Amino acid sequence: MFFSNSLENQLQRWNETIRNQPKNPNAYIRRGMVNFQMAKIDESIQDFDMAEQLDERIKTYLWQRGLSYYYAERFAEGAEQFEIDLTVNAQDVEETVWRYLCIARSLGVEEARNSLLTVKNDPRRIMQRVYDLYSGNCTPDDVLTVGQSEGIKGNFYSHLYLGLYYEVENNIGLAQEYIVKAADNYKIDDYMWYLAQVHKILRGWI
Repeated sequence: MFFSNSLENQLQRWNETIRNQPKNPNAYIRRGMVNFQMAKIDESIQDFDMAEQLDERIKTYLWQRGLSYYYAERFAEGAEQFEIDLTVNAQDVEETVWRYLCIARSLGVEEARNSLLTVKNDPRRIMQRVYDLYSGNCTPDDVLTVGQSEGIKGNFYSHLYLGLYYEVENNIGLAQEYIVKAADNYKIDDYMWYLAQVHKILRGWI
């Protein structure tokens, strides 16, 4: 298990924080993130829900819950969470793409593409190219080329989002190839790298 001791230690630390500060919404968010990283999807959602109960203003920033909804196959709730997030962060390609992925899994790729929200100013070149792919305006090779030009982080994101793209297209072979490469070959200190690991675990690709 990847970084299992480190994650176990983090979980224990947040458990203790919550025992001492049971009304601290940030502690529940942080524990929810650790639960997600450990592939405990339902537990992560429970923590994110508790954070929102303690402070309803958090709802518009709970992108982490949207990701957990996706892996819980609660796709309508996931799409709704990302739509809410986009009201405060309208230029984030990742929020838009995850909304697309939720819709694609529940209503089909055609509906997802037709309802893809416009994003113009994400400063990350790789995410601009990922957006072009999901909107049907470039090829997978175009995404990989930009990823390669941006080093390990660019390679990670290009492979992750290609894998997710292929999975909703029901091309499971390519989905597995790209997500496994993202997780195994391009390790970065980022929540999304853990997501790639969780994806592998939940799909049995390890």
